[in-house]
Amino acid sequence: MDKIRILQLGKEDFRTKYELPDTVELTYVERLTEFSGKPYDLVFLDRTPRKGELALLRQAAKAYTLFITEHVDVEEMGWLYQEKRAKRIDRKDVQKFLLQEAHYYYRKPYGEKLKPCNLTISRNFSGSVKWNGNYSVSLNGDFGNEFGQTAYWRNNIPVFQGQRIDLWLEYKKDPGVSVSLVITGFIRGSISEILERKEFSEEELNDVIQIGGFPTDASVFLSLHAKGSGALSIIALHDRHSRGSHGFFLPGGKRCATSEREEVFYYFEPGDGKPPLNVFFSGYKTRQGFEGYNLMKKLGSPFLLLAEARLEGGCFYMGSKEYERLYVRIIRNHMKKLGFSPGETIFSGLSMGAYGALYYSCAVRPHAVILGKPLASIGNVAANETYLRPGGFPTSLDVLKYLCQNTDRDAVKKLNDRFWNKFDAVDWGNTKFIMSYMAEDDYDPDAYQTLLSHLCSGGVQVYGKGIHGRHNDNTMGVIHWFLGQFGKILKEDFFRKMED
Repeated sequence: MDKIRILQLGKEDFRTKYELPDTVELTYVERLTEFSGKPYDLVFLDRTPRKGELALLRQAAKAYTLFITEHVDVEEMGWLYQEKRAKRIDRKDVQKFLLQEAHYYYRKPYGEKLKPCNLTISRNFSGSVKWNGNYSVSLNGDFGNEFGQTAYWRNNIPVFQGQRIDLWLEYKKDPGVSVSLVITGFIRGSISEILERKEFSEEELNDVIQIGGFPTDASVFLSLHAKGSGALSIIALHDRHSRGSHGFFLPGGKRCATSEREEVFYYFEPGDGKPPLNVFFSGYKTRQGFEGYNLMKKLGSPFLLLAEARLEGGCFYMGSKEYERLYVRIIRNHMKKLGFSPGETIFSGLSMGAYGALYYSCAVRPHAVILGKPLASIGNVAANETYLRPGGFPTSLDVLKYLCQNTDRDAVKKLNDRFWNKFDAVDWGNTKFIMSYMAEDDYDPDAYQTLLSHLCSGGVQVYGKGIHGRHNDNTMGVIHWFLGQFGKILKEDFFRKMED
Protein backbone atom coordinates (compact mmCIF):
# COMPACT_ATOMS: atom_id res chain seq x y z
CA MET A 1 0.00 0.00 0.00
CA ASP A 2 1.09 3.57 -0.67
CA LYS A 3 2.59 5.41 2.27
CA ILE A 4 0.71 8.26 3.95
CA ARG A 5 2.35 11.52 2.82
CA ILE A 6 2.67 14.09 5.62
CA LEU A 7 3.81 17.70 5.39
CA GLN A 8 4.99 19.34 8.61
CA LEU A 9 5.62 23.07 8.96
CA GLY A 10 7.29 24.41 12.10
CA LYS A 11 10.50 25.24 13.93
CA GLU A 12 11.22 21.65 15.00
CA ASP A 13 11.37 18.57 12.76
CA PHE A 14 8.90 15.93 13.99
CA ARG A 15 11.20 13.23 12.62
CA THR A 16 13.70 14.03 15.37
CA LYS A 17 11.03 14.22 18.03
CA TYR A 18 8.67 11.31 17.35
CA GLU A 19 8.70 7.71 16.19
CA LEU A 20 7.24 7.35 12.70
CA PRO A 21 5.44 4.15 11.67
CA ASP A 22 6.47 2.41 8.44
CA THR A 23 3.16 3.42 6.84
CA VAL A 24 4.01 7.16 6.69
CA GLU A 25 6.62 9.42 5.15
CA LEU A 26 7.04 12.92 6.57
CA THR A 27 8.37 15.98 4.76
CA TYR A 28 9.54 18.77 7.06
CA VAL A 29 9.92 22.40 5.96
CA GLU A 30 10.85 25.30 8.19
CA ARG A 31 9.34 27.72 5.71
CA LEU A 32 6.97 26.94 2.81
CA THR A 33 8.13 28.85 -0.27
CA GLU A 34 6.66 26.79 -3.10
CA PHE A 35 4.29 23.92 -3.77
CA SER A 36 3.40 21.82 -6.80
CA GLY A 37 1.89 18.42 -7.30
CA LYS A 38 -0.84 16.59 -5.41
CA PRO A 39 -1.98 17.68 -1.94
CA TYR A 40 -0.56 15.83 1.05
CA ASP A 41 -2.60 13.23 2.94
CA LEU A 42 -1.93 15.03 6.23
CA VAL A 43 -0.53 18.44 7.13
CA PHE A 44 0.74 19.48 10.59
CA LEU A 45 1.20 23.15 11.46
CA ASP A 46 3.43 23.72 14.48
CA ARG A 47 3.69 27.49 14.11
CA THR A 48 1.51 30.31 12.80
CA PRO A 49 1.83 30.46 8.99
CA ARG A 50 3.05 33.63 7.36
CA LYS A 51 0.85 35.46 4.86
CA GLY A 52 2.86 34.21 1.90
CA GLU A 53 2.38 30.61 3.07
CA LEU A 54 -1.43 30.69 3.31
CA ALA A 55 -2.03 30.35 -0.43
CA LEU A 56 0.51 27.51 -0.65
CA LEU A 57 -1.06 25.72 2.33
CA ARG A 58 -4.42 26.03 0.63
CA GLN A 59 -3.01 23.95 -2.23
CA ALA A 60 -1.01 21.53 -0.07
CA ALA A 61 -3.75 20.55 2.40
CA LYS A 62 -7.07 18.85 1.74
CA ALA A 63 -10.11 19.54 3.90
CA TYR A 64 -10.28 17.60 7.18
CA THR A 65 -6.57 16.72 7.01
CA LEU A 66 -5.00 19.88 8.48
CA PHE A 67 -3.93 19.65 12.14
CA ILE A 68 -2.65 22.61 14.15
CA THR A 69 -0.84 22.58 17.48
CA GLU A 70 -1.09 25.00 20.38
CA HIS A 71 1.74 27.01 18.78
CA VAL A 72 -0.60 28.27 16.01
CA ASP A 73 -2.61 31.49 16.22
CA VAL A 74 -5.93 30.58 14.57
CA GLU A 75 -6.92 34.21 13.96
CA GLU A 76 -3.83 34.71 11.81
CA MET A 77 -4.93 31.80 9.57
CA GLY A 78 -8.04 33.66 8.45
CA TRP A 79 -10.56 31.72 6.36
CA LEU A 80 -8.09 28.86 5.79
CA TYR A 81 -8.95 27.37 9.18
CA GLN A 82 -12.63 27.11 8.24
CA GLU A 83 -12.04 26.15 4.61
CA LYS A 84 -9.86 23.18 5.51
CA ARG A 85 -11.95 22.22 8.54
CA ALA A 86 -8.69 22.24 10.53
CA LYS A 87 -8.46 20.36 13.81
CA ARG A 88 -6.47 21.15 16.92
CA ILE A 89 -3.95 18.67 18.29
CA ASP A 90 -1.73 19.10 21.35
CA ARG A 91 1.93 18.37 20.90
CA LYS A 92 1.69 15.78 23.66
CA ASP A 93 -0.82 13.83 21.50
CA VAL A 94 1.13 13.89 18.22
CA GLN A 95 3.04 10.66 18.91
CA LYS A 96 -0.13 8.71 19.66
CA PHE A 97 -1.80 10.14 16.55
CA LEU A 98 1.09 9.15 14.27
CA LEU A 99 1.12 5.58 15.58
CA GLN A 100 -2.62 4.95 15.92
CA GLU A 101 -4.53 7.33 13.65
CA ALA A 102 -2.37 8.45 10.71
CA HIS A 103 -2.94 5.19 8.79
CA TYR A 104 -6.64 6.08 8.38
CA TYR A 105 -5.66 8.88 5.98
CA TYR A 106 -4.86 6.56 3.06
CA ARG A 107 -5.48 7.88 -0.44
CA LYS A 108 -7.86 5.48 -2.19
CA PRO A 109 -11.20 4.70 -0.51
CA TYR A 110 -12.93 1.40 -1.16
CA GLY A 111 -16.31 -0.07 -0.33
CA GLU A 112 -18.44 -2.89 -1.69
CA LYS A 113 -21.63 -4.82 -1.12
CA LEU A 114 -21.40 -8.58 -0.77
CA LYS A 115 -23.99 -9.74 -3.29
CA PRO A 116 -26.87 -12.09 -2.42
CA CYS A 117 -25.61 -14.50 -5.10
CA ASN A 118 -22.51 -15.03 -2.93
CA LEU A 119 -24.65 -16.01 0.06
CA THR A 120 -25.18 -19.66 0.98
CA ILE A 121 -28.02 -20.81 3.20
CA SER A 122 -26.97 -23.29 5.85
CA ARG A 123 -28.17 -26.89 5.61
CA ASN A 124 -29.32 -26.52 9.20
CA PHE A 125 -32.18 -24.29 8.06
CA SER A 126 -35.23 -26.22 6.81
CA GLY A 127 -37.70 -23.35 6.29
CA SER A 128 -38.64 -21.53 3.09
CA VAL A 129 -36.06 -19.58 1.07
CA LYS A 130 -36.85 -16.90 -1.53
CA TRP A 131 -34.28 -14.99 -3.59
CA ASN A 132 -35.28 -11.43 -4.52
CA GLY A 133 -32.96 -10.44 -7.38
CA ASN A 134 -29.95 -8.44 -6.26
CA TYR A 135 -31.89 -7.07 -3.32
CA SER A 136 -32.24 -9.75 -0.68
CA VAL A 137 -32.79 -13.34 0.44
CA SER A 138 -35.95 -14.01 2.48
CA LEU A 139 -36.05 -16.84 5.01
CA ASN A 140 -39.10 -17.97 6.93
CA GLY A 141 -39.29 -20.77 9.48
CA ASP A 142 -37.84 -22.05 12.72
CA PHE A 143 -34.21 -21.09 13.40
CA GLY A 144 -33.91 -23.06 16.65
CA ASN A 145 -33.75 -22.15 20.32
CA GLU A 146 -30.02 -21.40 20.34
CA PHE A 147 -27.91 -19.31 17.97
CA GLY A 148 -26.72 -21.36 15.02
CA GLN A 149 -25.37 -20.66 11.55
CA THR A 150 -28.18 -19.68 9.17
CA ALA A 151 -26.20 -18.31 6.22
CA TYR A 152 -22.62 -17.46 5.25
CA TRP A 153 -20.83 -15.49 2.55
CA ARG A 154 -18.68 -17.71 0.34
CA ASN A 155 -16.06 -15.10 -0.54
CA ASN A 156 -13.78 -14.14 2.35
CA ILE A 157 -12.78 -10.51 2.84
CA PRO A 158 -9.03 -9.80 2.47
CA VAL A 159 -7.58 -7.63 5.25
CA PHE A 160 -4.01 -6.34 5.08
CA GLN A 161 -1.73 -6.23 8.09
CA GLY A 162 -2.88 -3.49 10.46
CA GLN A 163 -5.82 -2.53 8.22
CA ARG A 164 -9.31 -2.12 9.64
CA ILE A 165 -12.60 -2.79 7.87
CA ASP A 166 -16.05 -1.31 8.56
CA LEU A 167 -19.02 -3.68 8.29
CA TRP A 168 -22.69 -2.74 8.05
CA LEU A 169 -25.43 -5.36 7.86
CA GLU A 170 -28.78 -4.54 6.27
CA TYR A 171 -31.55 -6.87 7.35
CA LYS A 172 -35.20 -7.05 8.39
CA LYS A 173 -36.77 -9.54 10.76
CA ASP A 174 -39.82 -10.43 12.77
CA PRO A 175 -39.70 -9.72 16.52
CA GLY A 176 -39.49 -13.46 17.20
CA VAL A 177 -36.14 -13.76 15.40
CA SER A 178 -32.75 -12.76 16.86
CA VAL A 179 -29.52 -12.51 14.84
CA SER A 180 -25.79 -12.14 15.35
CA LEU A 181 -22.86 -11.73 12.96
CA VAL A 182 -19.85 -13.99 13.47
CA ILE A 183 -16.45 -13.15 11.97
CA THR A 184 -13.48 -15.49 11.87
CA GLY A 185 -10.08 -14.15 10.81
CA PHE A 186 -7.54 -16.57 9.34
CA ILE A 187 -3.90 -16.03 8.44
CA ARG A 188 -3.89 -15.34 4.69
CA GLY A 189 -3.57 -18.61 2.77
CA SER A 190 -4.60 -20.79 5.71
CA ILE A 191 -7.95 -22.33 6.69
CA SER A 192 -6.87 -23.52 10.12
CA GLU A 193 -4.69 -20.80 11.71
CA ILE A 194 -7.30 -18.57 13.37
CA LEU A 195 -6.29 -15.04 14.34
CA GLU A 196 -9.62 -13.99 15.86
CA ARG A 197 -13.20 -15.14 16.22
CA LYS A 198 -15.81 -12.66 17.37
CA GLU A 199 -19.59 -12.58 17.55
CA PHE A 200 -21.50 -9.28 17.28
CA SER A 201 -24.92 -9.03 18.89
CA GLU A 202 -27.97 -7.23 17.49
CA GLU A 203 -27.27 -4.32 19.79
CA GLU A 204 -23.71 -4.02 18.45
CA LEU A 205 -25.02 -4.28 14.88
CA ASN A 206 -27.01 -1.08 15.40
CA ASP A 207 -23.72 0.72 14.72
CA VAL A 208 -21.06 0.18 12.08
CA ILE A 209 -18.73 -2.52 13.43
CA GLN A 210 -14.99 -2.52 12.87
CA ILE A 211 -12.78 -5.56 12.39
CA GLY A 212 -9.11 -6.07 11.57
CA GLY A 213 -5.93 -4.66 13.01
CA PHE A 214 -4.36 -8.10 12.61
CA PRO A 215 -0.58 -8.55 13.01
CA THR A 216 -0.40 -10.14 9.56
CA ASP A 217 -2.38 -10.29 6.30
CA ALA A 218 -5.64 -12.13 6.85
CA SER A 219 -8.85 -13.43 5.29
CA VAL A 220 -12.11 -12.95 7.15
CA PHE A 221 -15.00 -15.42 6.96
CA LEU A 222 -18.44 -14.03 7.81
CA SER A 223 -21.58 -15.90 8.80
CA LEU A 224 -25.01 -14.90 10.07
CA HIS A 225 -26.42 -16.75 13.06
CA ALA A 226 -30.07 -16.71 14.12
CA LYS A 227 -32.50 -18.16 16.62
CA GLY A 228 -36.26 -18.06 17.15
CA SER A 229 -38.95 -18.34 14.51
CA GLY A 230 -40.49 -16.10 11.88
CA ALA A 231 -39.27 -14.15 8.84
CA LEU A 232 -35.72 -12.93 8.26
CA SER A 233 -34.64 -10.93 5.22
CA ILE A 234 -30.89 -10.69 4.58
CA ILE A 235 -30.53 -7.59 2.42
CA ALA A 236 -26.84 -6.73 2.22
CA LEU A 237 -23.53 -6.88 4.01
CA HIS A 238 -21.32 -3.88 3.21
CA ASP A 239 -17.59 -3.87 3.82
CA ARG A 240 -15.48 -0.72 3.53
CA HIS A 241 -11.91 0.24 4.23
CA SER A 242 -12.24 2.01 7.55
CA ARG A 243 -11.19 5.54 8.41
CA GLY A 244 -11.83 4.97 12.10
CA SER A 245 -13.45 8.03 13.63
CA HIS A 246 -12.25 10.28 10.80
CA GLY A 247 -15.03 9.74 8.27
CA PHE A 248 -16.55 7.45 5.69
CA PHE A 249 -14.91 6.97 2.28
CA LEU A 250 -13.20 10.39 2.52
CA PRO A 251 -11.80 12.07 5.63
CA GLY A 252 -14.74 14.13 6.82
CA GLY A 253 -17.32 11.97 5.04
CA LYS A 254 -20.53 11.57 7.02
CA ARG A 255 -23.09 8.79 7.26
CA CYS A 256 -26.60 8.41 8.61
CA ALA A 257 -29.12 5.57 8.44
CA THR A 258 -32.89 5.20 8.63
CA SER A 259 -34.82 2.98 11.03
CA GLU A 260 -34.84 0.43 8.15
CA ARG A 261 -31.01 0.46 8.15
CA GLU A 262 -30.74 2.22 4.77
CA GLU A 263 -27.70 4.49 4.55
CA VAL A 264 -27.11 8.02 3.25
CA PHE A 265 -23.60 9.40 2.78
CA TYR A 266 -22.54 13.03 2.40
CA TYR A 267 -19.34 15.05 2.26
CA PHE A 268 -19.08 18.83 2.60
CA GLU A 269 -16.32 21.32 1.86
CA PRO A 270 -16.91 25.01 2.60
CA GLY A 271 -14.52 26.23 -0.12
CA ASP A 272 -14.25 30.01 0.04
CA GLY A 273 -17.64 30.29 1.74
CA LYS A 274 -19.13 32.31 -1.13
CA PRO A 275 -22.11 31.30 -3.32
CA PRO A 276 -23.05 29.03 -4.87
CA LEU A 277 -23.33 25.77 -2.94
CA ASN A 278 -22.74 23.06 -5.54
CA VAL A 279 -24.63 19.86 -4.72
CA PHE A 280 -23.46 16.78 -6.64
CA PHE A 281 -25.31 13.44 -6.61
CA SER A 282 -23.10 10.40 -7.25
CA GLY A 283 -24.10 8.06 -10.06
CA TYR A 284 -24.57 4.30 -10.17
CA LYS A 285 -21.57 2.67 -8.45
CA THR A 286 -20.88 -0.93 -7.51
CA ARG A 287 -17.66 0.28 -5.90
CA GLN A 288 -19.10 2.37 -3.12
CA GLY A 289 -18.02 5.92 -2.38
CA PHE A 290 -18.44 9.51 -3.54
CA GLU A 291 -18.23 10.75 -7.11
CA GLY A 292 -17.42 14.21 -8.35
CA TYR A 293 -14.81 15.27 -5.78
CA ASN A 294 -12.26 16.51 -8.31
CA LEU A 295 -14.95 18.11 -10.48
CA MET A 296 -16.44 20.05 -7.59
CA LYS A 297 -13.03 20.92 -6.13
CA LYS A 298 -12.12 22.78 -9.33
CA LEU A 299 -15.09 25.10 -8.88
CA GLY A 300 -13.67 26.68 -5.70
CA SER A 301 -17.02 27.37 -4.05
CA PRO A 302 -18.66 25.28 -1.28
CA PHE A 303 -19.79 21.84 -2.39
CA LEU A 304 -21.77 18.93 -1.04
CA LEU A 305 -21.36 15.37 -2.35
CA LEU A 306 -24.18 12.87 -1.85
CA ALA A 307 -24.08 9.10 -2.30
CA GLU A 308 -26.07 5.97 -1.56
CA ALA A 309 -25.26 2.26 -1.45
CA ARG A 310 -28.51 0.33 -1.85
CA LEU A 311 -29.32 -2.51 -4.27
CA GLU A 312 -26.46 -3.32 -6.67
CA GLY A 313 -25.18 0.22 -7.24
CA GLY A 314 -27.91 2.56 -6.09
CA CYS A 315 -31.70 2.99 -6.11
CA PHE A 316 -31.94 6.45 -7.71
CA TYR A 317 -32.20 8.16 -4.32
CA MET A 318 -35.84 7.15 -3.90
CA GLY A 319 -37.17 5.36 -0.85
CA SER A 320 -39.36 5.80 2.19
CA LYS A 321 -40.44 9.23 3.41
CA GLU A 322 -37.89 8.90 6.21
CA TYR A 323 -35.14 8.11 3.70
CA GLU A 324 -35.91 10.99 1.35
CA ARG A 325 -36.28 13.47 4.21
CA LEU A 326 -32.67 12.75 5.18
CA TYR A 327 -31.40 14.14 1.86
CA VAL A 328 -33.60 17.22 2.06
CA ARG A 329 -32.51 17.87 5.65
CA ILE A 330 -28.82 17.42 4.82
CA ILE A 331 -28.99 19.86 1.90
CA ARG A 332 -31.00 22.47 3.78
CA ASN A 333 -28.79 22.22 6.87
CA HIS A 334 -25.71 23.03 4.80
CA MET A 335 -27.50 25.89 3.06
CA LYS A 336 -28.39 27.24 6.50
CA LYS A 337 -24.81 26.92 7.77
CA LEU A 338 -23.59 28.95 4.82
CA GLY A 339 -26.47 31.41 4.96
CA PHE A 340 -27.42 30.61 1.34
CA SER A 341 -30.85 30.86 -0.28
CA PRO A 342 -32.16 28.33 -2.87
CA GLY A 343 -31.12 30.83 -5.56
CA GLU A 344 -27.53 30.39 -4.39
CA THR A 345 -27.40 26.64 -4.98
CA ILE A 346 -26.70 24.48 -8.02
CA PHE A 347 -27.77 20.82 -8.23
CA SER A 348 -25.89 18.46 -10.53
CA GLY A 349 -25.22 14.83 -11.40
CA LEU A 350 -24.63 12.29 -14.14
CA SER A 351 -27.06 9.49 -15.06
CA MET A 352 -28.48 8.13 -11.77
CA GLY A 353 -26.99 11.21 -10.14
CA ALA A 354 -28.82 13.40 -12.65
CA TYR A 355 -32.07 11.78 -11.55
CA GLY A 356 -31.23 12.50 -7.91
CA ALA A 357 -30.53 16.14 -8.79
CA LEU A 358 -33.88 16.48 -10.58
CA TYR A 359 -35.81 14.64 -7.88
CA TYR A 360 -34.52 16.71 -4.95
CA SER A 361 -34.57 19.98 -6.87
CA CYS A 362 -38.33 19.74 -6.44
CA ALA A 363 -37.86 20.33 -2.69
CA VAL A 364 -35.27 23.14 -2.95
CA ARG A 365 -35.77 24.81 -6.37
CA PRO A 366 -32.12 25.77 -6.94
CA HIS A 367 -30.75 28.46 -9.22
CA ALA A 368 -29.59 25.86 -11.75
CA VAL A 369 -29.72 22.12 -12.41
CA ILE A 370 -26.75 20.87 -14.47
CA LEU A 371 -27.13 17.33 -15.78
CA GLY A 372 -25.27 14.77 -17.84
CA LYS A 373 -27.15 11.84 -19.40
CA PRO A 374 -30.40 12.72 -17.58
CA LEU A 375 -32.93 10.02 -16.70
CA ALA A 376 -36.48 10.88 -15.69
CA SER A 377 -38.92 7.99 -16.25
CA ILE A 378 -37.24 5.21 -14.25
CA GLY A 379 -40.21 2.92 -14.84
CA ASN A 380 -39.44 3.13 -18.57
CA VAL A 381 -35.77 2.40 -17.89
CA ALA A 382 -36.84 -0.89 -16.31
CA ALA A 383 -39.42 -1.64 -19.04
CA ASN A 384 -36.73 -1.15 -21.73
CA GLU A 385 -34.89 -4.11 -20.22
CA THR A 386 -37.43 -6.34 -21.99
CA TYR A 387 -36.79 -5.42 -25.64
CA LEU A 388 -34.65 -2.31 -26.14
CA ARG A 389 -31.77 -3.18 -23.80
CA PRO A 390 -32.05 -6.85 -22.69
CA GLY A 391 -29.45 -7.66 -20.03
CA GLY A 392 -27.96 -4.16 -20.20
CA PHE A 393 -29.11 -2.82 -16.83
CA PRO A 394 -30.97 -5.53 -14.88
CA THR A 395 -30.63 -3.51 -11.68
CA SER A 396 -33.44 -1.33 -13.06
CA LEU A 397 -35.79 -4.27 -12.52
CA ASP A 398 -34.65 -4.49 -8.89
CA VAL A 399 -35.37 -0.77 -8.52
CA LEU A 400 -38.87 -1.22 -9.96
CA LYS A 401 -39.65 -4.24 -7.79
CA TYR A 402 -38.25 -2.62 -4.64
CA LEU A 403 -40.10 0.68 -5.02
CA CYS A 404 -43.39 -0.64 -6.46
CA GLN A 405 -43.46 -4.29 -5.24
CA ASN A 406 -44.08 -5.47 -8.81
CA THR A 407 -42.68 -5.31 -12.34
CA ASP A 408 -45.87 -5.13 -14.42
CA ARG A 409 -47.14 -2.20 -16.51
CA ASP A 410 -48.99 -0.67 -13.58
CA ALA A 411 -45.75 -0.65 -11.59
CA VAL A 412 -43.92 1.02 -14.50
CA LYS A 413 -46.54 3.78 -14.63
CA LYS A 414 -46.56 4.15 -10.85
CA LEU A 415 -42.77 4.65 -10.76
CA ASN A 416 -42.87 7.15 -13.64
CA ASP A 417 -45.69 9.06 -11.96
CA ARG A 418 -43.74 9.20 -8.71
CA PHE A 419 -41.32 11.59 -10.41
CA TRP A 420 -43.57 13.49 -12.77
CA ASN A 421 -46.25 14.26 -10.18
CA LYS A 422 -43.56 15.77 -7.95
CA PHE A 423 -41.86 17.60 -10.83
CA ASP A 424 -45.07 19.08 -12.26
CA ALA A 425 -46.13 20.49 -8.88
CA VAL A 426 -43.17 22.92 -8.83
CA ASP A 427 -42.91 26.41 -10.31
CA TRP A 428 -39.55 26.35 -12.11
CA GLY A 429 -39.66 30.01 -13.15
CA ASN A 430 -36.39 30.90 -11.40
CA THR A 431 -34.39 27.80 -12.37
CA LYS A 432 -32.06 27.03 -15.27
CA PHE A 433 -31.89 23.49 -16.65
CA ILE A 434 -28.65 22.66 -18.44
CA MET A 435 -28.57 19.14 -19.90
CA SER A 436 -26.20 17.10 -22.01
CA TYR A 437 -28.06 14.03 -23.28
CA MET A 438 -27.29 11.03 -25.47
CA ALA A 439 -29.13 11.19 -28.79
CA GLU A 440 -29.47 7.39 -28.99
CA ASP A 441 -29.91 6.79 -25.25
CA ASP A 442 -31.04 3.19 -24.65
CA TYR A 443 -32.01 3.71 -20.99
CA ASP A 444 -34.55 6.54 -21.21
CA PRO A 445 -34.58 7.61 -24.90
CA ASP A 446 -37.17 10.36 -24.46
CA ALA A 447 -35.88 11.86 -21.21
CA TYR A 448 -34.74 15.21 -22.67
CA GLN A 449 -37.80 15.77 -24.85
CA THR A 450 -40.15 14.74 -22.06
CA LEU A 451 -38.45 17.11 -19.61
CA LEU A 452 -38.88 19.92 -22.14
CA SER A 453 -42.58 19.18 -22.46
CA HIS A 454 -43.04 19.34 -18.66
CA LEU A 455 -41.10 22.59 -18.17
CA CYS A 456 -44.01 24.95 -18.66
CA SER A 457 -43.30 27.52 -15.93
CA GLY A 458 -42.92 31.11 -17.08
CA GLY A 459 -39.30 32.25 -17.03
CA VAL A 460 -37.69 28.81 -16.91
CA GLN A 461 -34.51 28.53 -18.99
CA VAL A 462 -33.32 25.35 -20.70
CA TYR A 463 -29.99 24.68 -22.39
CA GLY A 464 -29.49 21.31 -24.08
CA LYS A 465 -26.76 19.57 -26.03
CA GLY A 466 -27.21 16.23 -27.76
CA ILE A 467 -24.25 13.89 -28.16
CA HIS A 468 -24.46 10.86 -30.40
CA GLY A 469 -24.27 7.49 -28.67
CA ARG A 470 -26.05 5.20 -26.26
CA HIS A 471 -26.33 5.88 -22.55
CA ASN A 472 -22.87 4.64 -21.59
CA ASP A 473 -21.04 6.05 -24.61
CA ASN A 474 -18.74 9.12 -24.70
CA THR A 475 -18.86 9.83 -20.97
CA MET A 476 -15.80 12.08 -21.21
CA GLY A 477 -17.51 14.25 -23.83
CA VAL A 478 -20.48 14.68 -21.51
CA ILE A 479 -18.26 15.53 -18.53
CA HIS A 480 -16.29 18.08 -20.60
CA TRP A 481 -19.47 19.91 -21.58
CA PHE A 482 -20.86 19.49 -18.06
CA LEU A 483 -17.81 21.17 -16.51
CA GLY A 484 -17.81 23.91 -19.15
CA GLN A 485 -21.41 24.80 -18.32
CA PHE A 486 -20.57 24.94 -14.63
CA GLY A 487 -17.82 27.44 -15.44
CA LYS A 488 -20.23 29.50 -17.50
CA ILE A 489 -22.82 29.67 -14.71
CA LEU A 490 -20.18 30.60 -12.14
CA LYS A 491 -18.85 33.39 -14.35
CA GLU A 492 -22.12 34.86 -15.61
CA ASP A 493 -24.37 34.41 -12.58
CA PHE A 494 -21.99 34.45 -9.61
CA PHE A 495 -19.08 36.54 -11.00
CA ARG A 496 -16.41 33.97 -10.24
CA LYS A 497 -14.17 31.60 -12.17
CA MET A 498 -13.03 28.03 -11.77
CA GLU A 499 -9.71 27.25 -10.20
CA ASP A 500 -6.92 25.78 -12.34
